[in-house]
Amino acid sequence: MSMFRWTVVKPGQGEAVAPDERLDWGRTAGIGAQHVVAMFGATFVFPLIMGLNANLAIMMSGIATICFLLIVRNKVPSYLGTSASFVGGAAAIYNQGGGPSDVTGAILVSGVILALVGLLIHVAGTGAVNAVLPPVVTGAVVLLIGFNLAPVATSTYMPADYWIALLTMTAVIVMAVGLRGFLGRIAIFLGLIFGYVVSWLADLTLGPITSVTPASAGEAVEHDRVDWSLVSSADWFGFPPETTSDAVGWHLPSFSITFTLLVIPAVIALVAENVGHVKAVAEMTGRDLDPEMGRAVGADGVATVIATSIGGSPTTTYAENIGVMATTRVYSTAAYYVAAVTAILLGLVPKFGAIVNATPAAVLGGITLVLYGMIGLLGAKIWKENGVDFGNPVNLVPVAAGLVMGIGLGTDQFFPVTDDFTLGGIAAGTIIIVAGYHLARAIAPPEPDGTMLSVGTEGVHHDGPQAHPDAEGRHRG
Repeated sequence: MSMFRWTVVKPGQGEAVAPDERLDWGRTAGIGAQHVVAMFGATFVFPLIMGLNANLAIMMSGIATICFLLIVRNKVPSYLGTSASFVGGAAAIYNQGGGPSDVTGAILVSGVILALVGLLIHVAGTGAVNAVLPPVVTGAVVLLIGFNLAPVATSTYMPADYWIALLTMTAVIVMAVGLRGFLGRIAIFLGLIFGYVVSWLADLTLGPITSVTPASAGEAVEHDRVDWSLVSSADWFGFPPETTSDAVGWHLPSFSITFTLLVIPAVIALVAENVGHVKAVAEMTGRDLDPEMGRAVGADGVATVIATSIGGSPTTTYAENIGVMATTRVYSTAAYYVAAVTAILLGLVPKFGAIVNATPAAVLGGITLVLYGMIGLLGAKIWKENGVDFGNPVNLVPVAAGLVMGIGLGTDQFFPVTDDFTLGGIAAGTIIIVAGYHLARAIAPPEPDGTMLSVGTEGVHHDGPQAHPDAEGRHRG
């Protein structure tokens, strides 16, 4: 097909609308709007958490999506929103005294690496990557990225107002489980709106609160939960402003080897995420997208480089938008172009960005309690779906050590390699997991004897006779 020519189909003609097909432009615009709403919440929540500009992130997500579609030749329908995988690395950079330009510079380098990995996959196939990063490793790194961030939620955001944070968290849980279909998939976004409104009502009825905020350097200060002081002065239309001492905006990245090493582990998560999403789209559309796998991964890397080159946030394919396709059975890439253009226009409304940036810290605390845990559990999902056997010490031991190292260090402790060079929790844990796994695999016998742990052994938790140990303390299963 021509790059920008789709076969027009009518509702009812077939079970689905293929990537190279579209509905009439009115319905296509409606589907595109759904994609904007689906990606909206996470795409501006994660920039806030990473200390970046939400307006710029929304705008660059649209540009990134168009770049992605062009590189994959319109064969892989997908939206590129802000990646959560770099949140931990960003937090570590700030804890080491870095700023937004250091964050975007480090992520830009990671984007280059991801683009090169995509090129490798395109030339050598997915088998080469799976050999280096099998599911046990990718799952562990994704889990580590999520759970390493726990102190950010509980120690950085929640202290601003613990009760607002818990109310927001509860709202997200209730809506994610209680709402059906599309609304359930945007529960994070709806929970953020709920927390925002509750914070505003609390200011009206209860007055200011005295607590620690992310900007108060550990000291309790009196403050309103919702501060709109910068909203009234923001323009209705224009390019996101340049970074100043008061607010982050567009800026040029700066580069540091130390800071770059803090975020590079996220590349592993992005490879796993992109490959998984492309496979999901292939299954839904009934098309073989393996030949496009390398292009998709590389396109994400290129998009991340473009976005961060002016201070935007890193990108990744979005499960939320894949969910919209699953619900509507409309896989047309035309809808994604509509969504991308809509996001670009939305990013050119500075007043909207000012409202987003005024999101109360406690609301982000409630949101991140759920989000960070969900990121971590995606790693466990990778293990489960790929049948990772933790009865095998090759899988169990290095992963166990790396997870405790990475989660234990958190985002504010660092492993000292030299007097001038340290590793954050995610980087240190990832090195142990990857290097430890391949070391264990190299020295393991052809048929490992199994784990030294009895937990999970068949019969251990059984109440019958098989659960009783014999005279030598062994369980008969």
